[in-house]
Amino acid sequence: MGFGIGTPGPRIGPGALLEKFGDVEDQGQAFNGRVVARLLVFLRPYWRLLTLAFLLMLVATSLTLVIPYLLKITFDRYISAGDGQGLVRIALLIGVAYVGLYLSSASQQYILSRLGQRVLANLRAELFYHLQALSLRYYDTHIIGVTVSRVINDVAVINDLLSQGWITFIGDAFILVGIITIMLSMDAHLALYSFLVLPLMVVATVLFARNAQKAYRETRTRVAEVVGNLAEEIAGMRVIQAFAQEDNTQARFRQINRANRDAHINAISLSFIFLPTIELLSTLATAVVLLFGGLAVIRGETTLGVLVAFLSYVSRFFQPIQELSRLYTTMQSAMAGGEQVLRLLDTQPDVLDRPKAREMPAIQGRIEFQEVSFRYHPDSPEVLHKVSLVIQPGQHVALVGPTGAGKTTIANLIARFYEVTAGAVCIDGLDVRQVTQSSLRRQVGIVPQDAFLFAGTIAENIRFGHPEASDEEVEQAARMGNAHQFIQSLPDGYQTIVLESAANLSVGQRQLICIARAVLTDPRILILDEATANIDTVSEGLIQQALERLLQGRTAVIIAHRLSTIQNADLICVVDEGQVIEQGRHEELIAQAGLYRTLYEKQFVLKSEAPEQSPGN
Repeated sequence: MGFGIGTPGPRIGPGALLEKFGDVEDQGQAFNGRVVARLLVFLRPYWRLLTLAFLLMLVATSLTLVIPYLLKITFDRYISAGDGQGLVRIALLIGVAYVGLYLSSASQQYILSRLGQRVLANLRAELFYHLQALSLRYYDTHIIGVTVSRVINDVAVINDLLSQGWITFIGDAFILVGIITIMLSMDAHLALYSFLVLPLMVVATVLFARNAQKAYRETRTRVAEVVGNLAEEIAGMRVIQAFAQEDNTQARFRQINRANRDAHINAISLSFIFLPTIELLSTLATAVVLLFGGLAVIRGETTLGVLVAFLSYVSRFFQPIQELSRLYTTMQSAMAGGEQVLRLLDTQPDVLDRPKAREMPAIQGRIEFQEVSFRYHPDSPEVLHKVSLVIQPGQHVALVGPTGAGKTTIANLIARFYEVTAGAVCIDGLDVRQVTQSSLRRQVGIVPQDAFLFAGTIAENIRFGHPEASDEEVEQAARMGNAHQFIQSLPDGYQTIVLESAANLSVGQRQLICIARAVLTDPRILILDEATANIDTVSEGLIQQALERLLQGRTAVIIAHRLSTIQNADLICVVDEGQVIEQGRHEELIAQAGLYRTLYEKQFVLKSEAPEQSPGN
């Protein structure tokens, strides 16, 4: 079979699971221009909003630079001269400047937040569209929880960089350059004194950057591991409780969660050290300005207004540096997340429509396997070995054999969920690789062993493959699938909400809904993958009756372990170790005394003998 639950092995420790499935993040560059350039494409549809936000940023930056200079004018021109009227005018001007700063900054943040949510939604939609296009091989080899983390967590940090980060960076850079220019023009000596702390700031920034890159990549990996483990444990909760492994799984999750906590504490600690360091250097720079500027004022070498303006500029000078440090941490997370998101977007489906693929015409139902060989991965052993098989239109063919023999793989290849390694699978003489996947699968119905239902109403689940179906068509499909009676008995009938994992429905009821869903799509080829496994006797009777109706006039491939369900099949194929080793009807295979007879005797002969034994034996 293609996939299933294997024998439990040793639990994989933190980090090893991600390495096994190729989800560990590479130690890439602190700033990856290729990643940023590709991500910026998602901003292109919103260039008008970006332009408006950029203009508002320029207004806010200009006012930030102007306000301290207005304070200089206030002290040197009006307060020192005792000009009350002039003081009122300049005070009003400063008030208008502050109001303009508030309005431009608030408007900029609103626009960027709105833009960010649009980018976030579009990027997630793009990822989901791509995930639907990926082949089943991707889901065989990747942890679903980690993929969810990519779509939710990584996209969120990318959005922070795209929508807020780059404008913040440009604005802060303008402020820094503007402050340095104005300070040097007002008093070059005092400006140089205030810049004495810059070497210390550069050293602190370099040390922070060097450690932040590794720390924030580690946090992305640990977050993905927590989500992946959580999804796995929730999905396997029935098994955990059945084997009373709550304590062990809790200990494992605690270990993974602790590693995630430590990674985040390590990353946050860097900011907790770096930001107070910048604050300390800001205070030191202020003290230097007060000392040397105050002495200059006393000696008459500069004015009080210049000193006041310098104090204001110095306090503003370190604010952009703090913001840039926070932006750097955002960039680290975004680079790590961006690399993973782009890696996901760059993952190509293993099964693709060929450039000149045609629409599959109405299927008659002839299926032919021509020397088909298949392996799930290039480095894995072959699952099928030169299988040749012909199924005629309307024929009901059963595939039987030991677990892992390749039965489900054969069924998967009919619907082209995977690409054959060698040979060809043909339907009505057409190689399935020559037609589009959607046109093929619209005419192939599958009733799986594990009946999967989506969140929503029962009616929505039945019409899943045929969304345009009317209520009457849905009810008719349910009647043919023997589901109508139990659905009518539910309080809300067809509008009954299916809970998560269909917990409010029995296994048999779920399977009957899946059969009704297949009936509604009216497939020409039907694949039944052990559809009656793990079903109680009463439900099995209803399901068998529904399947008999569904099978009429259709080509059917039936995978079954219960040989009682396929004795009347037109053809029984015995699959073992990736090959079809026996073919024929039930009576013919019994007469051959091969593997089929062995399987039959194990299920029926020994079972029938058991009740005849006396209680004392």
